[in-house]
Amino acid sequence: MRFYPLEKLINLHDAYIREFKIDNFQLLLIQRKGERYLIEAQCPHRAHPLDAASIDNGIIQCALHQYQFAIDDGRLLHATEEPCRGLRTFELVYEGNEVGVMLDEPSEF
Repeated sequence: MRFYPLEKLINLHDAYIREFKIDNFQLLLIQRKGERYLIEAQCPHRAHPLDAASIDNGIIQCALHQYQFAIDDGRLLHATEEPCRGLRTFELVYEGNEVGVMLDEPSEF
């Protein structure tokens, strides 16, 4: 596992949302009501980007088909078509004045 820094704490504020690409991971760092979340950046239903999703009361809603997920643990709350898996969530790690994530290092071929 390796620490990947994402953002300096001083830059985070409510309504913050930013996508990060680390190797094969596309991650979305979000802050709402003082809480920070790190989730996969695409809806698992049809891979629509979630950076334009609506977020309210701990629920993120995909703009494409209005699938809803709990932002804290990624579980699927509402499906408008066939069910899909929940969102992948990632634990945030704090090092000094930065927030980041621990991810497996890419395999060497």
